[in-house]
Amino acid sequence: MKHQGSPPLQIHKLEPKLKQGLTVVITGHGKGKTTSALGMALRACGHGMKVCIIQFMKGDIYAGEWDGVKLLGEQVELHTTGKGFCGIRGNPYPRSEHRANAQDAVQLALEKIDSAAFDMVILDEINNALHLQLVDLEQVLEILARKPPLLHLVLTGRNAHPLVIELADTVSEVVEVKHAYRRDIEPQPGVDY
Repeated sequence: MKHQGSPPLQIHKLEPKLKQGLTVVITGHGKGKTTSALGMALRACGHGMKVCIIQFMKGDIYAGEWDGVKLLGEQVELHTTGKGFCGIRGNPYPRSEHRANAQDAVQLALEKIDSAAFDMVILDEINNALHLQLVDLEQVLEILARKPPLLHLVLTGRNAHPLVIELADTVSEVVEVKHAYRRDIEPQPGVDY
């Protein structure tokens, strides 16, 4: 094939003068919080980084990322610790079980952070778990305090606590402008889960 445009640009890798682990919060009521975090995991893999993802509330409905991250090999570790979304979509588990699983997820998060085996730890839906009092603010603050200086820590989920937002380096709010489910379109594989 003959190319009409100019030759490709030479690609340069940026290297910060000072490497620093960031705390990133992705919150809001729009779609795409977990998807954004998974995009960061993919990007981190491209830089040869190791990533641990702990999902606090997902677990009772299949999500494509469970098998998708397996394709990334040993660079990404995924733990689904929840029993689904507490109190919605016909979830049958009592609140006490949701809280017990979320408490296990907090301990797992601390173990993974303390292990120094990862460059990025993603705590998916921890903001929502905190809002629903499945985890306590003191526990989330301990996680933030124990973050090593070079670790990137990503916290997703709606209703991020104001203090968590204040302590984060980067905060993004995903705002719903329009969503297919409001037109009675069922969730679609690969897009919604």
